[in-house]
Amino acid sequence: MSERLSDKKAVIVGAGQQPGETIGNGRAMSILFAREGAEVLCVDRDLARAEETVAMINAEGGQATAYQADIVEAAQCEALIAEAVSRLGRIDVLVNNVGVGGGGGRGGHGSDGGAHYADEAAFDWIMDTNLKGMWLTCRTALKLMREQKHGAIVNISSLAAWAGNNKIAYEISKAGVNRLTQSIASANAKHGVRCNAVMPGLMDTPMAVVGNSVARGVPIEEVRAMRNARVPMGKMGTAWDTAYAALFLASDEAGFITGACLPVDGGTSVNFG
Repeated sequence: MSERLSDKKAVIVGAGQQPGETIGNGRAMSILFAREGAEVLCVDRDLARAEETVAMINAEGGQATAYQADIVEAAQCEALIAEAVSRLGRIDVLVNNVGVGGGGGRGGHGSDGGAHYADEAAFDWIMDTNLKGMWLTCRTALKLMREQKHGAIVNISSLAAWAGNNKIAYEISKAGVNRLTQSIASANAKHGVRCNAVMPGLMDTPMAVVGNSVARGVPIEEVRAMRNARVPMGKMGTAWDTAYAALFLASDEAGFITGACLPVDGGTSVNFG
């Protein structure tokens, strides 16, 4: 590997993944960052899933440890950053990958949908997780990064920030992530802190494909075929596509880039409008 993150200390929040035959964004980013020389703190609400990611990294000779946190709780975000500093000494890179969508509000009740029928419980759950939680993590990390006079934040958004019509909470949360990214970039550029976002389109990840299959009661291969057909390049991307985009934005190669929201979508957004 080219060691594009040599000697960097990285925190990846949402480093585990749902079960599935493919790899998820958080796991792919964690593995790739470690391959490129970073020491990685893999954070997830489900510690066992974070530990699975760590085991994969360590098996390749990389450096990683796991930590459990639920970023919708401000106190847990504070504890997360404090633990990261304790283990890593500093934080050069923060990746915010936590996100939920679809149905199942708090307690498994409610579902997202059009503005005329989405459930309040699902709306609150999605907004708290996708947007407020990301802000809480950024808020805590920024205190450290501003003192350090350097840092790179990469937020995982979605193409749904730009288009969609039947998942109001998810779409608004991701549009909010884009604006959060740009606001952080503007306020912190003079402190040497960059903030960018990756906007994946249709991806072949467990959360997207398996989750869609379960929610709709449709076989996985049927879901995969339908999603592939919607992409101009003929097939969905993978978590590695998200990971390589995040790697670039986290690296010094992107040292003059901040406030960018980068589509990684196989040309889907080219057809908007």
